[in-house]
Amino acid sequence: TLPGVVLAFMLAASLGGGTRSVGLLLIGAALTGTVGMLCVTWIGRFSRLREDTALAIVLSTFFGAGIMLLSMAQQMPGVSAAGLNTFIYGRVASILMADAILITVVGSISVVCCALLFKEFRLLCFDSGFALGTGYPILRLDILLMSLVVLVTVIGLQAVGLILVVSLLVIPPAAARFWTDDLAATALIAGCIGVVSTVVGSLLSASFDRLPGGAMIVLAAAVLFGFSFFLGIRRGVLLEGISLWRHKRRTVVQNLLRDAWEWEETTGKAIFSQDDLVPYRTFHSSRMARVIRRAIGRGLVASRGQGGYTLTARGRVEAARIVRAHRLWELYLITHAEIAPSHVDRDADAIEHVLDPLLLERLERKLVGREKGGDVSSPHELHGMDSGGGDPS
Repeated sequence: TLPGVVLAFMLAASLGGGTRSVGLLLIGAALTGTVGMLCVTWIGRFSRLREDTALAIVLSTFFGAGIMLLSMAQQMPGVSAAGLNTFIYGRVASILMADAILITVVGSISVVCCALLFKEFRLLCFDSGFALGTGYPILRLDILLMSLVVLVTVIGLQAVGLILVVSLLVIPPAAARFWTDDLAATALIAGCIGVVSTVVGSLLSASFDRLPGGAMIVLAAAVLFGFSFFLGIRRGVLLEGISLWRHKRRTVVQNLLRDAWEWEETTGKAIFSQDDLVPYRTFHSSRMARVIRRAIGRGLVASRGQGGYTLTARGRVEAARIVRAHRLWELYLITHAEIAPSHVDRDADAIEHVLDPLLLERLERKLVGREKGGDVSSPHELHGMDSGGGDPS
C-alpha cells in the first residue's frame, strides 16, 4: 500500500490538488495493494514458489519501492510530505467521522462476505485441491479473499499505520488458536481480541502523553497473545506442560507394571522387590522406590512385606494391556516396517502408552489373526511374543 499512498500524493501535488485528501490516498493504497495481491497470486499459481515466499518477495519489493517514492516526494519543490508519516505509523486521533463511517462500511462488507462464503473460504484455505476437484472457482475465490485482506489493510492504515496493520491481521487469529480448534469460533474470538486490543490501546494512548495509538493497540494485542499463549485451554503452554507432566508420570508407572509382568513371566515369581526391577530401567533405586509408592497409591501394586511387592488385580489388568500394546507394536514394526527384532523395543516403548483399544484390536486382527482381542490375564499367554530378540511369531 505504501507506493500507492505516495504516488497518489505526488499525483495530487503535481496537478495542484489537495495533497491531504484521505480518500485519494486510500484509493492509491487500494490500487497498489490490489496489484501486490495479484502479484502474489500470479507467482503462487505459475511458479514453484510457495505462497509465503511469494508474499515475502512482494511485500519487501513494494515496501522498498514505497520508501524510494517517499524520498522523491520529500524532495518535490513547494510540497511538504510530512503528513504521509501518519500512514506509516498511524494516528488514531486524526480519524474523523467520515473516516469512521468509511471504516464501518468497509468492515461490515468484509464481515458479510466472509460470513456468506465461509464454507468456500474454509475449503480454499485448507484443501484447495479438493475444492478445485469439486468445481469451485478457486482463482476467483482466492482473488476475492485477498481483496478483502487489501480492504481491511487499507481501512486500518490511519489507525495503526501500514507497518503495524499486519499485526492486527496476524496476532488476533494466532491468539485465538490457543482457545479453540473450531474455525468459526477462531474467527469470532479473533474479532473479539481485535476489538479489545483496539479499545484498550486507544484508551492508553489517550490517557498518557506521547504514547502513539497504533503502537499501543498492537502492544495490547501482543499482551492478549501472551495471555493466550500461556493460559489457552487448547494449546496454552501451562496446560500443555501440565498434560505432559501427567503423561510422563503415568508412563513411568505403566513401565513399572510392564516390568513387573515381564519379571513374573521370566521367573515365574509373582512377588518382586525394588532391586529386581532396577535392571529393567535406567532408574536409580531412589526413583524406583518413588514410582513403586506412586503405583501403590493408585492401587496397582500391593506391598507384601520385607521389601516385596506384587501386582493387584487392577494392576494386573493394566499390565496385561500395556504388555499387549507393546508386543503388538513390536510385531507390527518387524513384519511391516522391516525393523530388526533387536531394535524394536525402544520404539514400542514410546508408542505403547498412546495406542487406543480400537487400534489394538485392528493390529491384533492384522498380525495375530484373531477376530477379537483375547484374554491376557495370565502373563504366560504372551510369552511367545516376548521381545527378547527371538522370533516373535
